[in-house]
Amino acid sequence: MNMPHLTQDDYAVSRWSGGITVQLAIFPLEAAYGARDFLWRVSSAAVEDERSVFTPLPDYDRLLMTLDGSLVLRHDGGEPFRLDPYQVHAFDGGAATESLGRCRDFNLMLRKGRCRGALRPMRFAGAGEEVFRLSRPDGGFSRGAVLLYCASGRGQAALGGAVWPLAEDESFLAECAGDAILRLTAFGTSDFIAAEIWY
Repeated sequence: MNMPHLTQDDYAVSRWSGGITVQLAIFPLEAAYGARDFLWRVSSAAVEDERSVFTPLPDYDRLLMTLDGSLVLRHDGGEPFRLDPYQVHAFDGGAATESLGRCRDFNLMLRKGRCRGALRPMRFAGAGEEVFRLSRPDGGFSRGAVLLYCASGRGQAALGGAVWPLAEDESFLAECAGDAILRLTAFGTSDFIAAEIWY
């Protein structure tokens, strides 16, 4: 079981056509986004240009949400639609995707046919708790992971009798192939995101 507490010093920062991307986690660890040899990747991007074009990723499924600000998206020249903060949108990474608007977003990329995942936003108006059961994967997958990201406020992650504090822009990555309970506690008004991945 690997349980790193991740801070800004652990993230990889890169620039893309529409802004700046912060890579929170990638698997395998030695994989490189540019080489497209990863199974999954979690990142957050600052969209700085009013109009931008997403990098095509035909081998990946994508899940996207905005953390602040809204985007108007259009895939393959279809009808545009609005994505408001903390709404999850799933789409084919190979689609020709255009966006309009400035925001900070959150992304999960999944290699087609080799892993699956979900994004779960958790918005707390006061102190609260969420529990995740890290059970043995099924459906042909051998490993599971949950990445908890603190978008605002603060809290803590607890697993296996140990506790890790989480401040804004910090993450906690729990990987487990057996049974375990991961507990997220929010200290007051705060926003968290859980990226759940099977691979």
